[in-house]
Amino acid sequence: MKKLFACLLGILGINSACGQHNYESLDPEGFEPYTRNPDVVLLDVRGADEYLAEHIDGAINIDVNSSDFTSKAQARVPAGATVAVYCLGGIRSARAADRLDSLGYKVVNLNGGIRSWMQSGKPVTADTHERDVFVTDRGRTLRFYALLHASIRLVVDDVEIEIDPVGKLGNRTTDYSLLPHADYVFVTHEHGDHFDKAAIAQVSTDGTRLLTNSRCADMLGYGQALANGDTTSLPHGIAVEAIPAYNTTEGHTQFHPKGRDNGFVLTIDNLRIYIAGDTEDISEMAGLGDIDIAFLPCNQPYTMTTDQLVKAARMVRPKVLFPYHYGQTDVSGISDQLKADGIDVRIRHYE
Repeated sequence: MKKLFACLLGILGINSACGQHNYESLDPEGFEPYTRNPDVVLLDVRGADEYLAEHIDGAINIDVNSSDFTSKAQARVPAGATVAVYCLGGIRSARAADRLDSLGYKVVNLNGGIRSWMQSGKPVTADTHERDVFVTDRGRTLRFYALLHASIRLVVDDVEIEIDPVGKLGNRTTDYSLLPHADYVFVTHEHGDHFDKAAIAQVSTDGTRLLTNSRCADMLGYGQALANGDTTSLPHGIAVEAIPAYNTTEGHTQFHPKGRDNGFVLTIDNLRIYIAGDTEDISEMAGLGDIDIAFLPCNQPYTMTTDQLVKAARMVRPKVLFPYHYGQTDVSGISDQLKADGIDVRIRHYE
């Protein structure tokens, strides 16, 4: 009976003598030094939404309930490293600790989880990026996060997609080290507000798949190059179409010449998402078919004026429109201009 009770305590994340795990469970005081040690990997094993609501500063996020938890852990945590793991109350992190221990990591578990951490008065941080949530016809949840200028994070359940990741523009920054590594990275073209080698490296692992145009693939030395009109299918049920993106206004065509850069349409279950990249209101937009969610850029001379964006929206006719890439351009009037068209315009603040 005593052994059974000890094992039950072990399931609850409390160190036991039942011999089924070899990690140490610590209270917040004992756990805290590990959070400050740069040689320790601090791992939050809750879902992405829980992590974004609040987490211990410096923690990376891998959901222990995801089907590929083990492969993601091995990709992101160096072999033989010490891992300090936590969840909400200690049950999920105990399960993660057992799995990490079996992989050869030295593991310490936060007894009582982040709940006990906060109850003891210790600090947490949160991701403050604005997000929008959609659900596919198969019940998958899509979350879009406005990051920086043209940088978008898309999470499909636990699949991470980064679009044009850029770490710094002027005095604005996105610290990708605080975000989960990407399963897929899309890069539309080579300009510095879309193409950042350091950010791409920071958000990638050996298992990350990068899709871009031939110029960026050449500059990086890797990646799947898609030309305008190319299509491909990805695991996780994601279909990709490379869409032309270019300037048409006289005197501006040198910024984005026709045939070089891409926009992308991603189809995930029944949802079709158009990320336009840097483009003007080109005729190809009228042939995209049903689009549920569109990201259209707005800042002349590089992309569109507000009037062009309205014209583009009427060609694309998305159910939901996100103006992006707008910099200092005032896009506040677009909602009123498209109200009669039945387009839900959502203006998000890009840090």
